[in-house]
Amino acid sequence: MSPVLSRLRRTVLAAAILGAASLALQPAPLQAQAASRAPAAAVVDTSGPTQLIESAANAMLGELDARRAEFRKDPRKLEALVERVLLPHFDVDHAARLVLGKHWRTATPEQRQRFIDGFYGSLMSNYGDALVEFTGDRIRVLPSTVAPDATSAVVRTEVKRSNGSKIPVNYSMRKVDAGWKAWDVVIEGISYVKSFREDFGSEIDQKGLEAVIQRLEAQNRRGASTGSRG
Repeated sequence: MSPVLSRLRRTVLAAAILGAASLALQPAPLQAQAASRAPAAAVVDTSGPTQLIESAANAMLGELDARRAEFRKDPRKLEALVERVLLPHFDVDHAARLVLGKHWRTATPEQRQRFIDGFYGSLMSNYGDALVEFTGDRIRVLPSTVAPDATSAVVRTEVKRSNGSKIPVNYSMRKVDAGWKAWDVVIEGISYVKSFREDFGSEIDQKGLEAVIQRLEAQNRRGASTGSRG
């Protein structure tokens, strides 16, 4: 990946996480405390895909604005916020299955869950700092019409970069028994599910799934250790 594309992805993935991209559960030691301040169920509108993305983003941005210094000091609190506000509206299994592709079929249930956990930890480690600095004036959810009987939808947004240019960030949504869920983020035409599938697929082909999972777990342990010392 080129340095320019890498910087671009880092900038806009903050918005992507707001609406969709974070995989798997993480411990949330301050979950009860945070929930008392802004319960996710009271602020996220799940009546439709556009309403879900917009209200989840607003809920995240509201807490980011109110507690930004807290999150900068302790990344674990940011993880707890992502888990509480965004995770319930992301189709974890579907996204992970697509990222692993052919390797999902041969993975054990334990490996699948460990991969999901490791992948999520990697996302938060790499992009958490960008998410903390994200502000509401940077994202605009575009209006859309979704048929009442639709089972899939695309929610379009625009993210403003620091130089004023606007980047399209679209969320792929699907309707399941539990309601609408996001499962992919497409930034300037680039699908994150597809990109991660290509990146992980090549590494898994070379080293094996277990080796890749262990790398993610080791990376996340190092990140947790660094964060705890902060």
